[in-house]
Amino acid sequence: MKIWVDADACPLAIKEILFRAAKRTKLQLTLIANHYMPVPNARNILFIQVHQGFDVADLEIIKKTEKGDLVVTEDIPLAKEAIEKGAIVLNSRGNLLEKSNINMRLSLRNHAEVLRSSGVNTGGPPPFNQKDRQAFAGQLDKILNRYLSQIS
Repeated sequence: MKIWVDADACPLAIKEILFRAAKRTKLQLTLIANHYMPVPNARNILFIQVHQGFDVADLEIIKKTEKGDLVVTEDIPLAKEAIEKGAIVLNSRGNLLEKSNINMRLSLRNHAEVLRSSGVNTGGPPPFNQKDRQAFAGQLDKILNRYLSQIS
C-alpha cells in the first residue's frame, strides 16, 4: 500500500497525522501539489510538485494510484476515479468514500455546483476542527492496522 495525498487542499493538521503514520508504519507517503510544500526528511515521505493547471495534481495521483493504495482527498471526482482503480479513499474529515456512497456524493457536489453557478450561495463546509482531526486519525489507524495485519 502506498499513500497518495491531494495536498493542495489538505489541512496541515492532516498532513502532520499522515507524516507520523508514515514514519510509524514505514509505508510510502507521497504528497502531490501544484505549489511547493516542505515534508519531513524521511526516505518514505515524498513530495511531487506538478505544474499549475486544472486537475493536474489529480491526474498525477490517478496515474500513480494502484489497487489497494490509499488516496487522501477532498476532490469527489478524483475520489471516484481512485475508487474505480481499487483504491481506498479517505477525506480529511475521516469519511471513507466507497462504491456505495461515491455516486451520491458526486451528485450532491454537481447539484451544489449548478446552484452556485446560478448565483445561489450554498455556503461551504463547516470549519475544520479537533473532532475532524480525531475522526481522520481514527479512520486512518483502522485502515493502516487492517493492511498491516494482512501483510504480517
